[in-house]
Amino acid sequence: MNCACAGENPWAILCAGEGIMTALEIGETFGIPGTPAFLDARKFNRHTFWCGQSGSGKTYALGVVLEQLLLETELPILILDPNADFVRIHEPRPGAPADVARRWSEVDSRVFRSGAASTAPLHVRYLDLSPAAKAAVLRIDPIADAEEYNALLHFEGDAATFDGPRMVATLRSSGDAAQARLANRIENLQVLEWDLWSRGDASVTDVIAERPRATVLDIGGFDHPDESRVAALAVIERLWAERESRKPLLIVIDEAHNLASPEVQTAVERELLARLTQIAAEGRKFGLWLFLSTQRPTKIHPNILSQCDNLGLMRVNAPRDLAEIAAVFGFAPEILVEKAQEFRQGQALFAGGFIDQPTVIQMGERLSEEAGGDVRVPLKLAAQLRPPHRA
Repeated sequence: MNCACAGENPWAILCAGEGIMTALEIGETFGIPGTPAFLDARKFNRHTFWCGQSGSGKTYALGVVLEQLLLETELPILILDPNADFVRIHEPRPGAPADVARRWSEVDSRVFRSGAASTAPLHVRYLDLSPAAKAAVLRIDPIADAEEYNALLHFEGDAATFDGPRMVATLRSSGDAAQARLANRIENLQVLEWDLWSRGDASVTDVIAERPRATVLDIGGFDHPDESRVAALAVIERLWAERESRKPLLIVIDEAHNLASPEVQTAVERELLARLTQIAAEGRKFGLWLFLSTQRPTKIHPNILSQCDNLGLMRVNAPRDLAEIAAVFGFAPEILVEKAQEFRQGQALFAGGFIDQPTVIQMGERLSEEAGGDVRVPLKLAAQLRPPHRA
């Protein structure tokens, strides 16, 4: 057996027995009512691409798959959730079978919310970032701003007591011109005032290192647009730094184009893309597996997209996108890829290692609460009561 968690690693149960399949029932085979459709849980030890345009049911269907992984395996899952769609994944839906509710209560789930008012705030430590990441946050170039970069590189602080004003005061009182410029930059950008920083409190990276079954990071509620990316960068950096532990983790990135776009504009985006590309290329052997969900394949960097061995495809209308998918995922028959234009909500093509053969599936019901969903158009009461007009 050749898998990332072989040997005496306590997580090796995930890979036990290549001949033993843990079947995840996710719906019915399309066109054959009553025939359940399954994915092979063992084959999530590779990267997965999940694609569907707005309104295809992509996020709902993603929840169906993640619920089955949580109930039927011991695989820890990290969800980077920009729209707070999965912050209630630990709650069984009303009317769920009693055995499902009981099993759900046994799933160790942690949810961290962005924004100052959260009771379980998403915090990371600035001092835990790599030198390159710290510099990216402060928009410091190691060549063009060599002296400031060097001052940042040699700054020593205590993560347990760190705060921005104290750092600025220390730099300014040093009498060094480069440190004074660094202090001005920090004050001008106000990045150390972000809600993201722990300021001596715990960091979500410590929780993720414990590998709870489900960790949901609501990264979409920060005030500054870079905070969500820095939160993701802090987590991904820590995972990569500790990769030799070989503790399996499925890293689910919803709306992945926000973090893995081929068109980077800031230093933070470049650092994050570099780490994600590294995991895409080398993470599999360390038990770090990506599950990327987005609306269009061209929005994901090709060096990451090309490393995916599993495909979940929902409705996509654009011929260019379908051509891209057919070209990258040669194991998915082109005729089935083209049919994605005709898919109704909740229908998906699955292909790759986690299913015996390419299959179109009608997704099943969610077992947990869905926190997101479309906003309805407000109608007048009379319009709600009238039957729809037909030409």
